[in-house]
Amino acid sequence: MKKQIYRQLRVYRYVFYRETLVDPREHFWSFVGAFVGIFIIAFIQSLHLPILENVFLIGSFGASSVLVYGAIQSPLAQPRNLVGGHVVSAFVGVTVAYLLPPVIWLTAPLAVASSIVFMQMTRTLHPPGGATALIAVTGGTKVASMGYWYVFSPVLSGALILLLTALVFNNITTKRHYPVKYSRLRRSRRKHLKARRLGGRR
Repeated sequence: MKKQIYRQLRVYRYVFYRETLVDPREHFWSFVGAFVGIFIIAFIQSLHLPILENVFLIGSFGASSVLVYGAIQSPLAQPRNLVGGHVVSAFVGVTVAYLLPPVIWLTAPLAVASSIVFMQMTRTLHPPGGATALIAVTGGTKVASMGYWYVFSPVLSGALILLLTALVFNNITTKRHYPVKYSRLRRSRRKHLKARRLGGRR
């Protein structure tokens, strides 16, 4: 049992190390993709903020940009995780804000912890989703007044903008492919699960 755990940890460490290595020539496309994605969201906010006082640019999109433009082979950066993780977390955060009194030491940890569990349950784990849930309960009166509209805008709309930008700039060169359907980590995980199923049948 210990050998299996140790071996699995070595595989994960190796995969995450290899999948976060970036060819220096690809730094340019990581920069351009992140710049354009955030630029579009910020530009939309700059157009609507004076008129509608709309919140369109949230901090968790910056963290998402690191994944979807800088670590595109990571399972946590794939479209299902990017969009689903943000949407699930936003829904959880708003629900916590609705159901509980505005006591920050209660709503903040509950929103983040619950969002992690629900992302795990829906297989949409995306680390910036925790920040999206946190913003829902700590974003002030403006975010609170948005209610569940927060899930659709800025969260869903912003995540889709990041995704569309990633689909363009992450596929410009032959060395960048996004989404990655079969990453090394997922192949390793599938082999591990298959081995366990075969072992259980004996």
